[in-house]
Amino acid sequence: MLQKFFLVFFWYYVLPDNLLVAKFRTRLKKIIRFQKNRPRWNFEKLYAQRQRVQETLEEKLCAIECESGNAEVQWNNIKECMLDIICDLVGKVEKRARKPWITQEMITKMGEGRKWKNVNNEEGRRNYRRLRKELKRATETAKRNTLRKYVMRLWNFKEQDIMI
Repeated sequence: MLQKFFLVFFWYYVLPDNLLVAKFRTRLKKIIRFQKNRPRWNFEKLYAQRQRVQETLEEKLCAIECESGNAEVQWNNIKECMLDIICDLVGKVEKRARKPWITQEMITKMGEGRKWKNVNNEEGRRNYRRLRKELKRATETAKRNTLRKYVMRLWNFKEQDIMI
């Protein structure tokens, strides 16, 4: 979503004849509220299967090339073809958590908890509390273990007199 608004800078001064002179300078400023999340493709798979992806792309693009239409329709067909092939052969990278101790299981539990959070009956509240407790327990133990590993690694560096 792109929103625009004006910034106005205003200067004025009064001349000896009691005339008011003003200067305005306006500028458009763009505010980007939300950026569209684009899928992250698995580039390692793409490089590994480069030949296969190229061959299938060539086959599908030759089939599309024969069709006639305006430039916009042709471009949309080419784009859809490329996206379909890349989705099928390469795939997307799983969303990685910013904190190293959060696993994919925890992320799925978070998503399931979001579903149960808005259910306004006794079963919904019970399931939400249960999931929240499980998630809290799992994250605390995983965080504790991760920090313990970091501390042990630091102690090993200290014992070996390696500067970090």
